[in-house]
Formats: sequence, C-alpha cells, structure tokens
Amino acid sequence: MNAPRITTPFTAGSTAAEIVAGVRLTGRRAIVTGGSSGIGVETARALALAGAEVTLAVRDVEAGEKTAVDIRATTASRLVRVAPLDLSDQRSVAAFVTAWEGPLDILINNAGIAAAPKARTPEGWELQFATNHLGHFVLATGLRGALAAAGRSRVVSLSSNAHLYAPMVFDDIGFRTRPYDRMLAYGESKTATSLFAVEANRRWSVDGITVNAANPGAVTTNLGRHLTAEDIAQLPAFAYRTPEQGAASSVLLATWPELEGVGGRYFEDCNEALPFTPGKPTQGVASHAVDPEAAARLWQVSLDMLAAAGRG
Repeated sequence: MNAPRITTPFTAGSTAAEIVAGVRLTGRRAIVTGGSSGIGVETARALALAGAEVTLAVRDVEAGEKTAVDIRATTASRLVRVAPLDLSDQRSVAAFVTAWEGPLDILINNAGIAAAPKARTPEGWELQFATNHLGHFVLATGLRGALAAAGRSRVVSLSSNAHLYAPMVFDDIGFRTRPYDRMLAYGESKTATSLFAVEANRRWSVDGITVNAANPGAVTTNLGRHLTAEDIAQLPAFAYRTPEQGAASSVLLATWPELEGVGGRYFEDCNEALPFTPGKPTQGVASHAVDPEAAARLWQVSLDMLAAAGRG
C-alpha cells in the first residue's frame, strides 16, 4: 500500500525565507554544497536566518567568502563558514570528509553542473554523473557517521525536471557505447540523485537520518551556462522562478517540523510531487526516479565504480 502523499501550506511561489519563518535551528549544523551561487546562496541564507551554523562547501573559495560576507550581513549571523569542495575531484571530497568534525544535522547536496560538453574525470567517469551523483554519493556516505551523531538529521538531494525522460541506462552509464548527449547525460545524473535519496533513506532511517529529493524548478542561474540558444528553444515552456523560490523546496525538506521522519520522497513546488503524466511535461516525478529496485542497483553500481577506480 502506497504511503499518503505529503502536502504542505506552501506553493511554487513560496520563498526559502517564508519556509523558515518561525523555525529555529539554533545549535544545528548544516552543509550546503554549491553554496556560493544560484539557489545555493538562498538555501544557505535561509538556514542562517533560522540560526543554523552553515558551511558553504564550494569549489571557488574566494566566491564562497564573498557570499559568506553577504549572508552574515543580511542575517546578522556569524555562524557562516566556507570550506573547499570540488565534487568532480574525489581527493577533494575525501579531504572535506576527513576535515569535518562533530555532528551534522543538515546536508543539502545542492551543487551541480548541467548540459556540460563531453568530458571525463581522471577515473574515466562521465563528468556530469561523476559530479552530480558520485561526488555527492561519496560526500554523504562519508558523512554518515556525523549525520547519525546528530540524533536526527536530514539530507536533501537535488534533482531536476530533466530526469523525466532519462531513466538510468545501467549498461552504459558513462556513454561509452552511446553517442554522448549533453542533455540526456544531465537527465540521467538527476535521476541518479533522486534514486540516491530513495536508497539512502532505506538504509539510514534506522540511524535517524531522513533523506529526500527536491526539484527546485526552473531558475535562471549560472547552472545553464552551457545551454545554447538551440537547447533553450527545445526546452518545454517552464514557469521560471526566483532563486529565493527555487531554494524553498530544499529548505522545506531540511527544516519543516512536520516532515520529521518522512523520507525517500521526491518534492517539487514545496509538496510531494505527483506521478508524471505526459500531458504535463514539466511536472511530476517519473516512476524510474523513485523505483526502489533501481535505487538499490544504482547504490551497488556506484560502490563498484568507486572500488574499480581505487576510490572505494
């Protein structure tokens, strides 16, 4: 029997600041990957506004420090720090995990790249899958002990509408035999981030760790820097929102008290998503992105890929 769909008083027009109005996170510690640009900034700002100690895990430390100054100024919080993290570099991820000390209450896997030209990491992995999924996979699994030590913690894994037409092709995750398609590769990486939430929640809920996936919706940020005019012309007619609105679903999953213990779900517009239907090409969640069997398979495939590359 399927669990009841979760709904909230919030909508696609709600902002991250509205989500945390009345929420107190004093004494709680949060990490936001990609916290120096786009919706990551507004995610971190809302958490700081609610009193959390926030770490901006960023590739560009200088940009991160500028963002931290801005967040401190707008929230009156002094509990905003910056740490280097390049999700495409497994050594960087390992160093971040090793450097982390103490419990962790909130992990928001926000960073990502989209529609990138064909490229591979030193391990030979396709760059979008390696960054959006494998980097966050290693980060989250490496921080599992810190998340469990918090007593009750939450992980948010950012997905995208791009997952809708991109089920995992397990026989060729790295586009070794298929012609490389930038948009399809991005979509598959975002299917992977949703499947991560399903399996991580199944494995970790016993430790008080709740994991969900969030679709921020269409937001004009530098995430789309690789999109060409032709790419944009082929996209559905999205209703674009502000970064403050794009951050709302992530912040909801990270903080809303009524979601305590609710995991393995996919949210958009601040509510659990409805199943995808072809008549609504920019809404809903595809069954392949929340399939528990695919989620378990992806987890094992990820471990195998890391072990084969000497990263496990």
